[in-house]
Order: sequence, then structure tokens, then C-alpha cells
Amino acid sequence: MPDLISALPIFLAFVLTLIVLSWCSRQISEHIQLFAVHVTGSTNAATVAIFLVLLPGVIIHEGAHWLTAYFLGLKPSKFRVWPKKQGKFLGLGSISIRSGGLLKDSLVGLAPLILGSILVALISHRVFNAQAMSGALMQGQWRNGVEAFLNAFRQPDGALWAYLLFTVSNAMMPSPSDREPVMPVAQYALLAGLAYLLIGLPVRPLQAFILWLTPFVQSVSSAFLFIILLDLIVLLILFVLNEILAPAPSRR
Repeated sequence: MPDLISALPIFLAFVLTLIVLSWCSRQISEHIQLFAVHVTGSTNAATVAIFLVLLPGVIIHEGAHWLTAYFLGLKPSKFRVWPKKQGKFLGLGSISIRSGGLLKDSLVGLAPLILGSILVALISHRVFNAQAMSGALMQGQWRNGVEAFLNAFRQPDGALWAYLLFTVSNAMMPSPSDREPVMPVAQYALLAGLAYLLIGLPVRPLQAFILWLTPFVQSVSSAFLFIILLDLIVLLILFVLNEILAPAPSRR
């Protein structure tokens, strides 16, 4: 149990950074589209702009759906990578698959987030050494953390890797249709876990699984923190540009 208690902050950090990253992704999408409207005066151009900016991430997102559905035997078809309005939301791509039940549908829906998390963790740590930055920030060494963040972009092809990291992370979040089958499965899993503990079944296998998963979750959390700082810089630039380009209020 002490090991599980020590792992709890790592999982909480993962949830927190995922929530903040999701917020950043929505804000970036809105600000990129607003910038395109200011420059072109066209909402259609804004739709195309966000699609083109995030294109590598969109391809990976839809590819993750397709591959997962294929391996689960759900016979995916009609792979589309192009923006399309879906009610209040903007879809940047889609695939057609037949339903395989809540569990399989949930795996398909979460596939972009899972694959995206693995990719951004690899890029953040192998290319940008995000662990050094996050470690310094967690210890309150803000100056060292900022220096590690800035030094990361001096790597060979740093700008290209940063763009790939940016597009994958901001396109990997599940859409409303992706999340639809996930909530019931999450509720069932929570109830099953509570029943497992209440019945008094062996805790050791569950503990072993959580401890096995902890290093990966910690690595992903560090990567998310690195991306959040990157997103905030992009957001600041977009905010300033949109303030400059925004039409002056008319005077009566």
C-alpha cells in the first residue's frame, strides 16, 4: 500500500496535465481560426487554416482510429481527412466503422489519445529531454526549468520536432463522438474496481499493474507539461496578433 500511495501524485499529475492540455488545445484551435478570419475575412478559410496547421496530427488521429478498428475486426471504411462541420463542433477527419459494443468502441475512441500520448512522450524525452525540465519545475527550480525548456529547442531540427509535437498533441484529444462510449465503460470499470476491493479479492495483482504502469504515466505527464508550456507560448503569440488585427470598435 505505501507504494500505491506514493504513485497517487503521479496519476493525479497526469489527470491535471491532461485537463490543462485539453483546454490549451481548444483555445489554440479557436485562436488560429480567429487569426485566419482576421487575415482573410472568411470563416471557410479559418476552417481550412486549423486543418492545415494540424494536418500531421489529424492523419495520426484518424490513422489510430482506423488501425484499432481494423485489428478489432470492426471493418473500417471511408477514411476522410478533411474539415467538416458536425453540429456545434468542427470535425477534421472521420472514418466509418461498425459498432463492436461498448468496450471495442471505447478502445477505438481512445486510440488517438493513447497513440498520441506514446508519440509525444517519445519525442519530448528523446529529442527535448522533457524530464530535466519537469524535474526542475517540480523541485521549485523555476530558472533551471525555464532554461531546460529553452535549451531543448536548440536540438538539431528542433523546430521541426516541435511542430510535430505541437500538431500531434493538439489533434489527439477525443472528439465528442469518440468519448460517447467511453463514459459507460469508465463507470463500469469503477464499479468493478470497488466491488473487487469490497469483496476482498487479492490486491497484489492490481497493485502490481498500477506500479508497472506508473513509470509510463510519469513520462507522459512530463511530456504533457512540456507541451503545455509550448502551447502557452503559441497562445500568447496568437492572442497578441489577434488583438492587433481585431477591427476597432465603431463609434457612434
